[in-house]
Amino acid sequence: MTQKRSSQRGMRPAKLIQGVLLVPYGYSFMIKSTIFTGPCQSGFVFQLDGTLMPPDGPESWPQNCSRHQWLVFYRINELSLQGGGLIDGRGEKWWDLPCKPHKGANGTTLPGPCDSPIAIRFFMSTNLTVQGLRIKNGPQFHFRFDNCRDVHIESIHITAPALSPNTDGIHIENTNNVEIYNSVISNGDDCVSIGSGCYDVDIRNITCGPGHGISIGSLGNHNTRACVSNITVRDSVIKLSDNGVRIKTWQGGYGAVSGVTFDNIHMDKVRNPMIIDQFYCLTKDCTNQTSAVSVWDILYTNIKGTYDIRSPPMHFACSDSVPCTNITISDVELLPAQGDMVLDPFCWNAYGDLQTVTIPPVSCLLEGTPRSILENEVGHC
Repeated sequence: MTQKRSSQRGMRPAKLIQGVLLVPYGYSFMIKSTIFTGPCQSGFVFQLDGTLMPPDGPESWPQNCSRHQWLVFYRINELSLQGGGLIDGRGEKWWDLPCKPHKGANGTTLPGPCDSPIAIRFFMSTNLTVQGLRIKNGPQFHFRFDNCRDVHIESIHITAPALSPNTDGIHIENTNNVEIYNSVISNGDDCVSIGSGCYDVDIRNITCGPGHGISIGSLGNHNTRACVSNITVRDSVIKLSDNGVRIKTWQGGYGAVSGVTFDNIHMDKVRNPMIIDQFYCLTKDCTNQTSAVSVWDILYTNIKGTYDIRSPPMHFACSDSVPCTNITISDVELLPAQGDMVLDPFCWNAYGDLQTVTIPPVSCLLEGTPRSILENEVGHC
């Protein structure tokens, strides 16, 4: 393993003994932007029992170090990042850059440099385990996995303030065979976000929120192809979040999201518990386009709890030209968190089937399969 551009500050250095890199309990280390490059011996363990932290904010960040990421693991197979220690991302000064979306009172977004480092990034690696860690206040994403395979994440705790911008808990892209289990995530963006090229992902027993929920996407930005399949989110709690379980795609993209199951999810005061948005846009002036990433074979089952009455509990906004198809809803009970005003679900060009009576009733799903889907090969990856 090679280590680049690294400095550490503490009582004694971390130790590398017999395939274990140990950060000892009771010690704190400040580390510059670092890339750990494989290949390494099989079964390498990064044992974090103390505290790791980056330089404190943009002004302290060395000019010769990347601002895109802090700690990177590149082409390393059979790595375990584990322990009961803490990764302190020290993101507060990054969140206050003028370019960041400030969502508080009198907040603005202004021109200026905006690069903020991903805290922990895994790239082109296989057989990865991340277990037992605490990580807080990432400058941007806390964990990101790109082009990885066979990833197991368990019993981690991610925290950042609800208004901290772009602080996704776990983001995966072009990554498959992923397990995310038994973890707690509260932040200022998606607890888990699933990007293009991901398949065979199992998310189980997650407590998510406050934040933006668990999301597939956004997909298809800049007219790109996006393929996501065989995703399961189950046995989880989403609370005090802007969204619950969400699929979001940009107009103009192509490809497909398919084979998605949301099962046994409890919602607690969630603004958009169940949402498909094929008109995703971060500004008010996105151009209407006819192509879209297709969304089909989506199952919602045993989803119960309360919703914030500012938005409908179910929102399926599907493309005019590429409708959502084969949406199945079963055993859904969503009640207003306050008062007794029940909002009707919203559907636009969404086709599917109700297997049970729902609360509130869903009368807006269209039956069958639209002709545009039957006559054209839409949404194949």
